[in-house]
Amino acid sequence: MNLALFDLDETLIHGDCSSLWSAFMVKQGWVSDPDDFLQQDAEMMRLYAVGQMDMTEYMNWTLTPLKGRSEDDVAAMVERFVEEVIAGRIYADARKCLAEHQAKGDRTIVISASGEHLVAPIAKYLGIDETLAIGVETREGLFTGFTQGVLTFREGKVTRLMTLLEQDDSLLANASFYSDSHNDLPLLAKVGKPCAINPDAILLQHARQAGWSIHAWR
Repeated sequence: MNLALFDLDETLIHGDCSSLWSAFMVKQGWVSDPDDFLQQDAEMMRLYAVGQMDMTEYMNWTLTPLKGRSEDDVAAMVERFVEEVIAGRIYADARKCLAEHQAKGDRTIVISASGEHLVAPIAKYLGIDETLAIGVETREGLFTGFTQGVLTFREGKVTRLMTLLEQDDSLLANASFYSDSHNDLPLLAKVGKPCAINPDAILLQHARQAGWSIHAWR
């Protein structure tokens, strides 16, 4: 059994689930100043694309509408979000790749720099039970609006994965990791089978130079 690791946004799905969720929250009336909220989201995502995002700042901003809401209420809204928004954005090639790994009995994990309240339900919809995502804090069943733990972003993905694997880096030798983003270079460089999926310009250049496999998923 080998590891099959998948980024989520722009890899398994067309789009970024955090930004799509922000727009969904606006439509549900969960945001007090929709125009400002979406403008801030767009600006932070621009910074993400060029490797300059402060992920803690981004997460705390986008979690603001959840502050004080119950886990049950948010889970119900996320379920609607997955069905109404995400389901139609899943790449057919991604489904095929997942099915191939699962048929071989590979341990399949989604590892994403989006919040766990979104990643886990989306992964479950895809038939994946195991996820690593940004921890979202709750107290007494209510969202606080803050993150917790090591963020699964850049080197944080490596840190969280190695903790899950009990620091056994031998498991990475035959592991595959599929990602679209240069922000995932730290983990891509660790696995035996790095795969660039619809790569951004920086990752595309690196993948070509390193001789990594490059795929266009649709």
